[in-house]
Amino acid sequence: MKRKNILFISSWYPSEVEPTNGNFVKRHAEAVGLRENVEVLHSVGIKQEKAFRISEEKVNGVKTLIVYYRKSSLKAVNFFRRMWAYRIGFQRVNSPDVVHGNVLYNNLLFVVWLKWFEKIPFVVTEHWTALQRENHPKLSFLQKKLSQFIGNQANKIMPVSENLKQSLQELGIKTPMKVVPNVVNTEVFTPKPKNAAFTFLHISNLSPQKNADKILRTALKLLDEGYEFKLQIGGDGDVSPLKKIAENSGFTERIEIFGTLTSEEVAAKMGGAHCFILFSDYENQPCVIAEAFSCGTQVISTDVGGIVEFFPDCGGILLEEISTEALETAMREVLQKSFLHEKATAEFARKTFSPEKIAAQFSEIYEEVLG
Repeated sequence: MKRKNILFISSWYPSEVEPTNGNFVKRHAEAVGLRENVEVLHSVGIKQEKAFRISEEKVNGVKTLIVYYRKSSLKAVNFFRRMWAYRIGFQRVNSPDVVHGNVLYNNLLFVVWLKWFEKIPFVVTEHWTALQRENHPKLSFLQKKLSQFIGNQANKIMPVSENLKQSLQELGIKTPMKVVPNVVNTEVFTPKPKNAAFTFLHISNLSPQKNADKILRTALKLLDEGYEFKLQIGGDGDVSPLKKIAENSGFTERIEIFGTLTSEEVAAKMGGAHCFILFSDYENQPCVIAEAFSCGTQVISTDVGGIVEFFPDCGGILLEEISTEALETAMREVLQKSFLHEKATAEFARKTFSPEKIAAQFSEIYEEVLG
């Protein structure tokens, strides 16, 4: 089958300003590159003298073009500069058969423009937790209408969970949808020998809804009771509050706090850990859980968003309530019994999240859209 030209345009994408922002979009683009000709176009506002500056490079086989525009203090000015940056970049890419947008935000108005004036169909992958039903009251009237408008212009929408699909439909989006989850590089995230000491692990962007401080305090309570284990906790956010808690605990030798990691470093920690913890107030279909499964590592997670949809019976423990008491009980449980399902969880991840599996689903959707 002839390879199609697919142009990824995302509201989030790694750049020199935010190296990890939207890295799950980058992984989707790289997966699609196994079957199609993929290019990425992104625009970012920064403080610079030039009105526009273009960065073009090939990353893991994907041509990535980022147009940096001079940032203004006025939101309206930034919006028009961003749209113009996309126009500049679009002149440097191959003519796409399909545009693959990501995140129903105002960046995708350029994608709508391409459909109207260049007759290029577009699909959208949606990951944004802000669009989950429990967060709808927090959305502004404009954001609701914008998401609805862009969503209804798309030829197909691929939310990363059924939970998010239903939430989008409740916003009034009537476009046909198909759930396609996030992707995991199953060649990098593989089962590895576990650390000598039992290790709990938490990796996230450390935003408030991730509750990293509550994970740390619960671990310290168990350590104070005499349980023997280590906790590795951190990510690409502000780790100083965690360091302060740890320094005042008396268990600094049992707590490892780290900052931003490369994908390979994440895989090493996932593989060495005995249990990954995600204690979020809300999620869609988090990559970190899929990565833990791919490493054969059991998971303790809150049962929120679409997590349960991609959580096998052998995968660990889903918490029915978001409470430190429930987390503490689950941590005690995994400390007291052996985990015997490393191979099963890794195989589940390979069959569900591998680049080949995800790429095949997207290619099928592109074919459908092109008729």
